[in-house]
Amino acid sequence: MGRIHLFEFEDQEWFPRLLRSYGTDYLRFLEVKMKIFQPVIPIIVKALNAGNTRVIVDLGSGSGGPLVWLNDKIKQKVPGLRIILTDYYPNLPAFSSISETADNFSYHSEPVDARSVPKQLPGLRTLFLTFHHFKRYDARKILQDAIDSSHPIAIFEGQERSVLSLLAMLFSPLTVLFTTPFIRPFRIKRIIFTYLIPVVPLFVLWDGIVSSLRTYSVKEMKALVKELQNNDFDWETGKLRSGPVTILYMVGLPKNRFN
Repeated sequence: MGRIHLFEFEDQEWFPRLLRSYGTDYLRFLEVKMKIFQPVIPIIVKALNAGNTRVIVDLGSGSGGPLVWLNDKIKQKVPGLRIILTDYYPNLPAFSSISETADNFSYHSEPVDARSVPKQLPGLRTLFLTFHHFKRYDARKILQDAIDSSHPIAIFEGQERSVLSLLAMLFSPLTVLFTTPFIRPFRIKRIIFTYLIPVVPLFVLWDGIVSSLRTYSVKEMKALVKELQNNDFDWETGKLRSGPVTILYMVGLPKNRFN
């Protein structure tokens, strides 16, 4: 099945910020409850240590993403860990709430483009469920910017481009309907746009299907690496199982550090 880069509502500038936040809130709820990204903890710890940094700069954080739950687990192995949340469409209420409850979290209030990360944000760059949003040219720019800045990068996807993944996405509207009452903070408008005017379940369904169709395979990620200039990084790509979920990952570190 070839990669198809259709549009996602979440990526559109005209899409209401309120609805976008409800979608990312839903994703964060699932990631935390299902502990989908637990298997990537050793990869992140290894990348932090090899990159000689205690800072994670999370790109495309949405409503906070899996690092909200992974934080305590990683801190046990990396004392002094700091996490900076960023996004092209920053969800400032969510970022502020997280930073108030976890003292090692902070956030960048201005939009951050993963293709050109500000120099004042050094550290391990992470992208959770984000890389597939970019077309090939832009995905390559994300990797090239990490190389040019000499900052390590770790990319994780919680779906793959397969029939099983697509079938799983068909059940996402039911999951949205079931989980919405438990998502915090409670919002009346979230209830309205989930049950009375079911925009959230429908756009989550569409974006979920498109996410699977957009996801880069391990082979395609390796091909992207071969196209990079001045590539003094070592790269590792692969798959991990997390219950019923397949995690695809790619990690890049300056040469001689990934041991």
